[in-house]
Amino acid sequence: MKSSSMGMYAVAASIAFVGALWAGVPLAVLAPLLILLACPLMMIVMMSGMHGGNRDADRHYTDARRDEHRHH
Repeated sequence: MKSSSMGMYAVAASIAFVGALWAGVPLAVLAPLLILLACPLMMIVMMSGMHGGNRDADRHYTDARRDEHRHH
């Protein structure tokens, strides 16, 4: 998932949360939902950060290997 789409999901979730509060849904009803969603949302954020770092590291490794072969 692209980081730009992650931002859009975060904005949509924020609007839904504020809209529910504005519509009169008690915070006591929304709090368990937020807690329930916290784990999968954090997993998505952490995994997207981890994959982005690996792509960058792989690219540097490939560049270093290519340079090594050019000098021989």
